[in-house]
Amino acid sequence: MINRAPRAVTVLAAAALALALPPAAGLPHASAASGKAQGGQISVTGVHPSGATYAIEVPPNWNGTVLTFSPGYGEGAGPQHLPADLGGDTAARRWLLAHGYALAGTRPYGSGWAVEETLRASADTLAQFAEVAGKPRTTLAWGGSMGGAIAAGLAERRPDLIDGALPYCASVAGPVAMLNQSLDAAFAFKTLLASGDDAVKLVRLASADEEARSTTAARAVLDAAQRTAAGRARIALAASFAQVSTWSVTGTAEPAARDWAAQETQEYAAFMATVFSPRYPLEQRAGGNLSWNTGVDYRRELRESGRTKQVRALYDSAGLDLDADLDALAAAPRVSADPGAVAYMEDYFTPRGSLGVPVLTMHERGDNYPTVTQARAYSDVVRRAGKGAMLRQAFVDRPGHCRYTGAEFVAAVQTLRNRVVTGRWTDVDAHQLNKLAARLAAEDPALGAAEFVHFTPGRFLRPHVPPR
Repeated sequence: MINRAPRAVTVLAAAALALALPPAAGLPHASAASGKAQGGQISVTGVHPSGATYAIEVPPNWNGTVLTFSPGYGEGAGPQHLPADLGGDTAARRWLLAHGYALAGTRPYGSGWAVEETLRASADTLAQFAEVAGKPRTTLAWGGSMGGAIAAGLAERRPDLIDGALPYCASVAGPVAMLNQSLDAAFAFKTLLASGDDAVKLVRLASADEEARSTTAARAVLDAAQRTAAGRARIALAASFAQVSTWSVTGTAEPAARDWAAQETQEYAAFMATVFSPRYPLEQRAGGNLSWNTGVDYRRELRESGRTKQVRALYDSAGLDLDADLDALAAAPRVSADPGAVAYMEDYFTPRGSLGVPVLTMHERGDNYPTVTQARAYSDVVRRAGKGAMLRQAFVDRPGHCRYTGAEFVAAVQTLRNRVVTGRWTDVDAHQLNKLAARLAAEDPALGAAEFVHFTPGRFLRPHVPPR
């Protein structure tokens, strides 16, 4: 029996004012909300005292399951309190609501790496959901990119709130590992291609303007390097440390296994966004530099990246000495981290693997933002924590970031919900997921096709697991 609250939703007179102003200190613990309840349907939007926005949609045929969504990086609510998103894509949301699923979404106040705030605000949204719709039978957390990291955080930190989690295209290795990975590539890039360019900064950026100048300078160096054989070889070497995908560009065919030049072109296309992704906002959030490369053996990293043949072939073609460049990296001064900044990013949020609820992750094989190898880092830490039976991972055969079809979203949601309800995983391999997605698309062509594939990502080169 689903415990439902009364269907009427109160519209507060102060809602319009609250939606127009940033949160003030000392606000009472009440939400300004607006909504409607017609024919058993509930539609609510509002603002938490923190300034986070939320949205709730409950269909008249609610099946007792709610999906609570967390957004990606930079998608916070600004002074105008943008409405919260509900996750998935339009076709998936339409299908889920039509089939009895309720949806809730949270958008933190502010932007950047707002994991700390969203973990708290998600709890507030679920409390608001229970108030307006009743206590759900099943609560699933989902989110993309940074939002996927938040879903994974809820799976470890708040199993009292949720019953399962679906992080998709998610930063599940954690921000410390992610920024260490990009630092390795940036360090190689700076050392081998921009050693005399003081405008290219790696860490401890003083301002957003300084980061913008650094990125502009790095882009100029990268573009110039791409025009020479030597430059392309060094780009490939640096890209190997960040594990930049050799199939990165949407709408293109995957380069052949030994087409080293085509692979490097794909790495070049994704290099800036992967390696020089925003760092200043994360340093500000953490209170210092959260990355280091002290003690890193770049010869070993190249060997373990799986890119040695590609890199050596490009170096040979350019007439460069790969060993000399690796010696230069070994001799270059290293970067140390600020312990307090590392500790903050361990808390918000670096997985320790201690899952309290089942988790299904979904990743594109050619994703770089984060790289698909983060999926391997996550499965490794979950397995070491003794929770491997709680985790399953699905992979989609395309490049790009968070570009799933409605059929892929719905198939993943149904698979996770089935695990929660029955207590066991079924139909999680690529073949079964594609069959499920095909059945869904046959009933609703708007969901599109699915491209799940059997895939095992390579080992993540710079994993970071916080002390327990």
